[in-house]
Amino acid sequence: MLQAALNGGRSRGEHARVPLSAEELARDARACVDAGAGAVHLHPRDEHGRETLDAHLVDAVVARVGEACGVPVGVSTGAWIAGDVAAAVRGWREPAYASVNLSEPAALEVARALAERGIGIEAGVWSVADARRAASLAARPLRVLVEVLAEDSAAAIHAALDAAGVDAPRLQHGADANAWSVLDDAVARRLDTRIGLEDTLVLPDGSPAAGNVQLVEAAVALGAR
Repeated sequence: MLQAALNGGRSRGEHARVPLSAEELARDARACVDAGAGAVHLHPRDEHGRETLDAHLVDAVVARVGEACGVPVGVSTGAWIAGDVAAAVRGWREPAYASVNLSEPAALEVARALAERGIGIEAGVWSVADARRAASLAARPLRVLVEVLAEDSAAAIHAALDAAGVDAPRLQHGADANAWSVLDDAVARRLDTRIGLEDTLVLPDGSPAAGNVQLVEAAVALGAR
């Protein structure tokens, strides 16, 4: 499965076509699904373009995007977005799943809140230490996000997950400089992966990407589907 990561915390200053509004996200999501994506990850924004976990806004954005694209739509629970993430999550209805960075102090509480709401958990694992924490989740995650960002290699993280007995499906991705090499490795491992303006602004050859759809098309051409 290829997931389209549409915006993350990116600004229009970084790329002119970062989708911010519900309509922009819906447009990009539909086009990315048409290009081969099977799921969507996004960061809802408020009227000022700021990331938000507000239940009314999250539900409205996810519902609009899901209606447009017809595939599962998930969101972030990043600790930088709100003060009490677990409390915000308990008001959600629409997300199919949400990512939880296991390196964050309240990760287990946020995961419990998602499980209580019947929202799938994407357990974000950035390191070997995070892989070990994944075994302590009270609910089995929908998938583990093997996020090869800095500290540990993909091989080391996968080995730690195996050793901890974490058998949930895995989605592997990188960011910025290593986004395409990590995606290539995910394809070789026959794992789910993701791509989009959240993760990189450039194509495999280093040239600027026109937007999310071109990134998805490039990933599909490399074997991600």
